[in-house]
Amino acid sequence: MKTILKIIGVIILLIVLYAVIAMMAFGKNYHYEKSIVINAPKEKVWQQISSMKAFNLWNPWMKLDPGMKIDYSGNSGQVGDKYCWDSANNDAGAGCQEIKELVLNEKQKTEMTFKKPFEGQATSEITLSSEGNGTKVTWTMDTEQDPMMKIMRPMMDYQMGKSYGEGLDNLKKLSEK
Repeated sequence: MKTILKIIGVIILLIVLYAVIAMMAFGKNYHYEKSIVINAPKEKVWQQISSMKAFNLWNPWMKLDPGMKIDYSGNSGQVGDKYCWDSANNDAGAGCQEIKELVLNEKQKTEMTFKKPFEGQATSEITLSSEGNGTKVTWTMDTEQDPMMKIMRPMMDYQMGKSYGEGLDNLKKLSEK
């Protein structure tokens, strides 16, 4: 019995130690990015990222809740183009994403406001650059994390990699048709 208690104590100590190290080691700014090369010209890829409705055709989080409520506002394909979502099953949470900057055939920058399950803000950029006969697409996200969220950073990196990879693969399939 003492051995089991010692093992449990060591595990708890390691978890607490990791949490303290993570809160001190990771900065408050979080940046994630992933890229893919698509065998299509920039102009064709641009059609898939230049509006919130087009973005949501390949957005990996849209499939989390088929019953999600979506409201679009603003002028499609222009700065101010915005959508807000509210997940009926809470798998996708709730929030809004709005286009803040568009550079024709080069960049789409958005601001995201999350309402649930956690409140927060982030910016995202999708940039296009020529690569041979194709287009390199780089998708980024930047946000600030409070100390408790820093503990979850390795899990967040894993989940972001999975979601961004799926989204970019969806974009590739749409753009290469």
